[in-house]
Amino acid sequence: MNQKQAIVARTDIGMGQGKLAAQVAHASLQAYEDADGKTQREWKGSGGKKIVLKGESESQLQELADLARREGLPYALVRDAGHTQLEPGTVTALAVGPGPENIVDKVTGDLSLF
Repeated sequence: MNQKQAIVARTDIGMGQGKLAAQVAHASLQAYEDADGKTQREWKGSGGKKIVLKGESESQLQELADLARREGLPYALVRDAGHTQLEPGTVTALAVGPGPENIVDKVTGDLSLF
């Protein structure tokens, strides 16, 4: 079964490119670590497919996280530490999966590519 991970990064908080890249990486790794060993192996074995999508608000990311949880997918909601550009605790990104591509798409399929 094809596995993938979708990372949703907020577009409404003005993150610089480097900040955005770091937040996406944090989200990806945290959600991967939340997955069970079988899912981790299947995802890595199939190339570790990832897509980065545009999110418009903290509330949207929270809703998507709830949907991922209900679908049984690993997920990670990243909050910034606030050392540089953002207020401490600002939600910056959400990773959904790794998991079956069709289930990840049920959660994030309506979003645009970053």
